[in-house]
Amino acid sequence: MFLLFMALALSLLNYYLWRRLVRATTTSRRARTAGAVVLGALFVMMMTAMALVRVDPIGYAWIAWPGYLWLALGFYLAVVLVVLEIPRLILNRWWRRDTPEPVTASLPASPAEDGVAVAVAEREFDRAATETTGKPPVDNGRRLFIARSMAVATGLAATGIVGYGAKTALGGPQVRTVPVTLAKLDPALSGYRIAVVSDIHLGPLLGRAHTERIVRTINGLQPDLVAVVGDLVDGTVAQLGEAAAPLKDLVSKDGAFFVTGNHEYYSGHLEWISELGRLGLDVLRNERLTIARNGAAFDLAGVNDHTGGQLDDAPDYDKALGGRDERNPVVLLAHQPVQVREAAARGVDLQLSGHTHGGQMFPFSLAVPIQQPVTSGLATVDGTQVYVSNGAGFWGPPVRVGAPPEVTLVELRHNSALG
Repeated sequence: MFLLFMALALSLLNYYLWRRLVRATTTSRRARTAGAVVLGALFVMMMTAMALVRVDPIGYAWIAWPGYLWLALGFYLAVVLVVLEIPRLILNRWWRRDTPEPVTASLPASPAEDGVAVAVAEREFDRAATETTGKPPVDNGRRLFIARSMAVATGLAATGIVGYGAKTALGGPQVRTVPVTLAKLDPALSGYRIAVVSDIHLGPLLGRAHTERIVRTINGLQPDLVAVVGDLVDGTVAQLGEAAAPLKDLVSKDGAFFVTGNHEYYSGHLEWISELGRLGLDVLRNERLTIARNGAAFDLAGVNDHTGGQLDDAPDYDKALGGRDERNPVVLLAHQPVQVREAAARGVDLQLSGHTHGGQMFPFSLAVPIQQPVTSGLATVDGTQVYVSNGAGFWGPPVRVGAPPEVTLVELRHNSALG
């Protein structure tokens, strides 16, 4: 169903591109047909890539690169064209006011076939029209000029955006330090540091080198605890186990913890839970434990992603959060920000999430609030603080615009540490 929906949406996008970039800029039937064939071939390549990487993300990486890059480029071509619709309409309306109504006249019957004779006949037609109305005849070439100019501008703008977005997505994750004040936190734990990473998305375009870079970044922060909040992979253990292997090198004082994201349930979550345990990560499946230091403590809990409900692995907030000592603060790992509604009802102090990618490609960030209460960064929902990571990888196109990849160092602080 997902692929059918995408096929419908992307076919409409391709048709819009043909109307604006081919039909509006050409007068030759042959050129319009050629443009339709090229766009059709790009559409088929894109849909083929999306279908095949779900079967074998490694074996079909060769088609994933051009397929997903065209998806990004086609999207931004459409975005820029939509933005230019208003100036295009203004220019065309101005042109209509500046040009007289078409003159009813006809070229000489049976003009000669050679170009010189036709040009002479057209000049005579224009001269007769001008003498009749006092103004030049309608110039369809002006409309063609506007369409071609905007097509060139669109191509340059979209290519620049995608190039910048690809460089951002494929570059190293930024390190963001976020202080979070917890009213219940014992002063002895003030300054406790949690390295948060989400949405690594190992798959056809991101492999072992991507994991190694993230591990180096996290270890360089020397965190007290590592939290990997879902969407690690887009493929099975057999396909991507080697790519995930560097996670065994994560170093922190109190360990590395993981909760499932929706993509784990598309990739064989039980096998991945076992594999991550082998690599030294503690998978919190609706569980809670106590982190203690210097006679002080806070609770760390983790719940499954909502998608697990489809596979008898649903989040259980009561199991993870019930029966605890409410004098201690609790930090909850939950993949989707929307899970904060349930967390807040149970008195969670801080939730760490991902899932949104920060929108990944603007203007998608404007649509995220339709489904999620927070798109990126730190916010408060129903009295519970929630931090949402942009994620360290990407899904689909290797492009990030307005939402750079990140690893976050969350510093827990007591009230006395404010300022």
